[in-house]
Formats: sequence, C-alpha cells, structure tokens
Amino acid sequence: MAPSRSLLSQLTGPFALLLAVTAVVLLSGSAYTIDQTEQVVITRFGKPVGEPINVGREDAGLHFRIPLISTVNRFDTRILEWDGQPNQMTTRDKLYIVVDTFARWRIADPLLYFQALRDERSALSRLDDIIGSETRNVVARHDLIEVVRSEKDRVPVRDETLEEFGTTVGVLPPIQFGRIALEREILEAAIPKVKLWGIELLDVRIKRINYKSDVITKIYERMISEREQIAEKFRSEGAGEAAKIDGRREKDLREIQSQAYREVEEIQGKADAAASEIYANAYNTSPVAAEFYGFLKTLDLYREALGSDTTVVLTTDSDLFRLLKTPIPVPTEE
Repeated sequence: MAPSRSLLSQLTGPFALLLAVTAVVLLSGSAYTIDQTEQVVITRFGKPVGEPINVGREDAGLHFRIPLISTVNRFDTRILEWDGQPNQMTTRDKLYIVVDTFARWRIADPLLYFQALRDERSALSRLDDIIGSETRNVVARHDLIEVVRSEKDRVPVRDETLEEFGTTVGVLPPIQFGRIALEREILEAAIPKVKLWGIELLDVRIKRINYKSDVITKIYERMISEREQIAEKFRSEGAGEAAKIDGRREKDLREIQSQAYREVEEIQGKADAAASEIYANAYNTSPVAAEFYGFLKTLDLYREALGSDTTVVLTTDSDLFRLLKTPIPVPTEE
C-alpha cells in the first residue's frame, strides 16, 4: 500500500497544476471588455448568438462568453467617414464634369451589418457603389449651374465698374435648386438602400467639382478671350476720352495764346504810341536830341541787319550808309 500511495501523491501534484492552468485559461478566454465606443456581436461557429451588446453605453464594461467556441466581433459606434473617388459624369446640359464627394455614416444595426457586410472594408465598397450611383443620377437630372451654385437664393457677385460701362461677364441662367438641394436629394435616395445593410447614412456632400482635363484648356481660352474683349472696350473708350481731353486742351491752349497775343499787341501798341509820343516831344524840344536819337536808331539798324555772314549790295548813294560816308554834323545850341 505504501508504494501506491506514494505514486498517487506524485500524480496528484501535476494534475492539480494542470487543472489550475486550464481553469485560468478558460477564465481568461471567457472574459472580455467592451469600450463605450464599441458594439459587439457574439458568434458561435460563425453564427450570431443573442442580441448585440452595447447598443447603448450602459452595456460597456466586463462581459463573459463561452471560450473557444465563441468569437467577439467588435464594431464602432462612432460616426465614420467615407471619402469617394472623383468620378466623371454628365450634366443635363451635356457637360462632362468630375465630381468628388464624401459622406458620414454609422453602424445603426450591428447584427444586420455583420450578416450583410462583415467588416468596414465591405461597407465602404458598397457605399462607393450606392453614393456614386445616386450622385451620377442626380447630376444627370440637373444643369451644371445647379451643381456649382450652393443655393438658389445666393446672389452672384457683380462688378459695378463693368455695369457702369454696360459690360457684363457671362449672364448666369436662373437657378431653381442649388448644390445643397442636390446633396439632400442624393442623401434621401441613398438612405433606404444602405439601411438594408444596417447602416445609417448621416450626410453626403460634394467636395470638389471640375471639368475634364481636355475641356479646362478651352474654358480658360474662352475666359481669356472674354476678358480681352472687355479690356479692348475699355481701351477704346479710354482712347476716345483721351481724344476729347486733347481736343479741349488744344482749344483752351489756342484761346489762351490768342488772348495772350491780343494782350501783347495791345501792350506793344500802347508802348509804341508812348514811345512815338516821347520821340515827337524830343524832336520838338531839342534838335540835338533828335539828331542823336537818329544816330542811335541807325546804329541799332546796323546791328540787327548786318551780321558776320551778311552780304548787302547797295548803291553808293544809299541812305543806309550815310553815316559811314558823311559825318554827322554836331548841332550847337543857340
């Protein structure tokens, strides 16, 4: 009996240790925690069991499951983002544009979401199909101006300077809806389709709109041509105004010159009359002064008429050179 008890005691130690380790493993494998931002679907052999956990925040904390055969599938309760790829589409007025959209969504029914999609990658792929398709349909039903302008009541900015000259840069057609209404239309069309997958679509927005690359160059050329026409009109109107200003300036200049010439002639006439009166009085009062004045005037005439390169042909009895041939008699006062 002693050897049997000794063998049993030797086997009891490792077996107890194995049981303890097994219990710890099973206990650790059965316990799990749920964060406030998570919701959980428990599956056994790949099939959901029971209701989703932590649909509300009150279920956050420590939970237990059957180890080894149960799997914890976690899903986010927060708002998630979807950023679509730019897609080329056609408007109702047959213009090809590239539209870039984004959306915000969340998992409303985790059980349905798990059964239909399994993971976020599949959800984003389905959103690509649905939102992209509805965006294409809505854009195809409206003109380009409806996609570009945000609201129908928004008044476009106008250049008052151009309007003063009667020039307008592109007259926009009337807007009936606006881009915000189109985004709402896309959202309302996509909500019931994604609801089948347990997804709640919260918002859809158009991030960027652009023309096709081969159309942009033509649009820029047309814009440049339009601005050049406006600039040319400004130049022609400016040239006309400049011509008017030059005409008025020439007219005013001629009037000023004419007035100045008239005043100069009047002053000159008065001065000549005064000088003639002075000369006459001098002639009448003193023969010597009269003769001296005649001498000075003759010298002035020589100075003005004769220069270093002047050639004059006169007869010998010319009165011009009288002073050179005959000395001036010096009159004496009686």
